[in-house]
Amino acid sequence: MRKMLVVVDMQKDFVDGALGTAEALAIVPAVVEKIKNYSEDCIWATRDTHQSDYLSTQEGKQLPVEHCIAGTAGWQIYPDISNVLPKCVRIFDKPSFGSVELARALAEENAHEPIEVEFVGLCTDICVISNALIAKAFAPEMTVRVDPTCCAGTTPEGHMAALTAMRSCQVLGA
Repeated sequence: MRKMLVVVDMQKDFVDGALGTAEALAIVPAVVEKIKNYSEDCIWATRDTHQSDYLSTQEGKQLPVEHCIAGTAGWQIYPDISNVLPKCVRIFDKPSFGSVELARALAEENAHEPIEVEFVGLCTDICVISNALIAKAFAPEMTVRVDPTCCAGTTPEGHMAALTAMRSCQVLGA
């Protein structure tokens, strides 16, 4: 079975930028090592992608902190991560927490040849859980994993709650 890795939103704004946390910064070395253990053609990534009108969106009204604005330094994948991502990495720019485009692509890969997909990244309780559960919904028999040591939540409590929820939905490793 082919194993794929999805690196979720390991962007500057989430690591040490506008919404950065000590927990996010702490997982960077583990994510770097995880990437090194996958075949180059089996690594995909996501980027949280907002526009300049972010503060007027529903999300922006709930979280009034500009972040991951397309084209800005904070939107870029964190340098330690981007330095080890393969040149051929497929990146999904997502305007929301979860990416239907990513889920469809994973389901297509799984239909062609069964895969196991592992999610790592930020934030466990928002984008990691959203993408893992959408992927599971699009391909219920696909093996979906998350590595808790390569994820960080908005808070440690949020991280743990998301792992519990994912375990309930048959996401392995959570």
